[in-house]
Amino acid sequence: MPESETKAAIQCEHCKPLNQMVVRNVTVSYPDSLTDLTEAEAAEYVQRGIDKYGHILTGIELRTVEAEPDMIDVYYDVKPMPFQRLRRITGYLVGDLKRWNNGKRAEEHDRVKHGI
Repeated sequence: MPESETKAAIQCEHCKPLNQMVVRNVTVSYPDSLTDLTEAEAAEYVQRGIDKYGHILTGIELRTVEAEPDMIDVYYDVKPMPFQRLRRITGYLVGDLKRWNNGKRAEEHDRVKHGI
């Protein structure tokens, strides 16, 4: 078989639609090779994901390992987490100045700001 056909066959193997079940509002996706996956087993994977990621867990994808058919790779999908930018101002790490008193705000206003 030519090399290009081999790569296409491998790609198609990974592009197959996955079976799905929902456990505790988390979608568990798994390939046809794991058709014997029980809801109890899926619940264990979901519990492990919740223990690890908490409420941001949205889905789990299970994949068989080609070299080890008895092994399963587990991929967790989580919600993106917003982050707040922190700056170091007058020796303090802050995200914003809302909670600073007037004296600290005046100190921030009077400081020399250096360009990068």
